[in-house]
Amino acid sequence: MKTIDVCLSPDLMHLYNVQNHTVVVVDILRATSCMTTAFAHGIATIAPFAQLQDCLAMKEKGYFTAGERDGKKVDGFDLGNSPFEYQNPALKGKNIAFTTTNGTQAIVKSLGAKEIVIGSFLNLSAVATHVRELPYDILVVCAGWKGKVNLEDTLFAGAVVEKLKNETELACDAPLAAQHLYNQAKNDMVAFLSTSSHVKRLGKLGIHKDIEFCLTPDQYDVVPRLVDNVLTVSR
Repeated sequence: MKTIDVCLSPDLMHLYNVQNHTVVVVDILRATSCMTTAFAHGIATIAPFAQLQDCLAMKEKGYFTAGERDGKKVDGFDLGNSPFEYQNPALKGKNIAFTTTNGTQAIVKSLGAKEIVIGSFLNLSAVATHVRELPYDILVVCAGWKGKVNLEDTLFAGAVVEKLKNETELACDAPLAAQHLYNQAKNDMVAFLSTSSHVKRLGKLGIHKDIEFCLTPDQYDVVPRLVDNVLTVSR
């Protein structure tokens, strides 16, 4: 039987061997929610970058530049980090270079896995179905916040564990803890997260609409996959 594990912060990735694993990278608020939304609305590709300057350089190659630092849109970038920005019909078929404080860092630290997919509550069931069909052990990598654990990514990891509980074995106590937290929170995740650090941090930016949307399961049936360092989906 396949195993499932949860890395609660990218700073803990040195404890995990991603070879022969499917890695699900999650940054609920808001990087992977933006990526999922973008592909659901027809974006062609997203190139993730850990470094801001590498992302900005892609503008010369015709890419839209997108992302944030500390939750705020980067000066000079075309797009920020709200999923609603990626519903713009004018972006359909375009290519985006994307960098964020936490999410794209987690992607880079997951390189070497058999497959890297992008997870969010928005595509929760689609991701669970996808990883279920692959023969590899599963690792959910939570982006966290600057190396620290955050609750919303942990809840998503727990949701994946819950969906796959009959087909996987827990690799350690991290997936068990995430599963328990998710089962406590699942009936009202907005309320459960109301006092969490990142929700309070983003709340100061006045983006409550974003938070509620990012915590809404199964809005989209897309699974972004990293292929040759570029995210894409099969259409």
